[in-house]
Amino acid sequence: MSTRFESALVYACQVHRGQTRKGTGIPYIAHILGVAAIAMEYGADEDEAIGALLHDAAEDGGGEARLAEIRARFGDAVGDIVLGCSDSLVEHPEDKLPWRERKENYLAHIENASDSVSLVSAADKLHNVRAITRDLREHGDDVWERFQGKREGTLWYYEAVADALLRRYRSPLTRDLQREVDELLRLAAGNNE
Repeated sequence: MSTRFESALVYACQVHRGQTRKGTGIPYIAHILGVAAIAMEYGADEDEAIGALLHDAAEDGGGEARLAEIRARFGDAVGDIVLGCSDSLVEHPEDKLPWRERKENYLAHIENASDSVSLVSAADKLHNVRAITRDLREHGDDVWERFQGKREGTLWYYEAVADALLRRYRSPLTRDLQREVDELLRLAAGNNE
C-alpha cells in the first residue's frame, strides 16, 4: 500500500475520533481497521482498501460534504465505494430516514452495486456479524437493545443483506458472511428459547 493508503488511515482516525461501537467502550476505529483488514484479506485493491477505511466516514461524519472531501482527496473510485456503502448522507443524524426504510433502500441498492462496493459492504457486514455474535455469547439478549432494529430487525437485516450480497457477488467472502449469519441466527434462536 502507498502513502495514499496511509493518508486515508490518518483521515479515518480523525473522522472517527472519539466514537465508540454501539453499547461498548470499543473505539470505532477498531471496526474501521477490521473492515479494511477483511477487505484486503479477500483481495481488495488499494482503492477498495481505502474505501473500506472510509466506508462510514460520510454516513457517520458529515454527509454529502464529507463525501465531496473524500472524492477530492482520494478520487472518484473511493468516493463511489463510500457512497455505495452509505445508507444515509445527511449532515445531522436526526435528519436520517427511519431505520427500516434506510435498510430496505440499502438492500435494493446492493442488488446492482459494483463489485468494489459489494466487496467492502460484505467485509463491513462480516465484521459486524462477528461482533454481534461475540457480544451475544458474552452478554445474551441484552445485546439487542443496542440496535435500532432490536432483535428481530437486526436479524432480518443481516440475513437479507447476506442473501443479497451472495446473489450479487458470489465469492469466498460472501460465502463466509453467509456462514457467520447462519451462526448468528442459530445462536439467537438458542438464546431466545
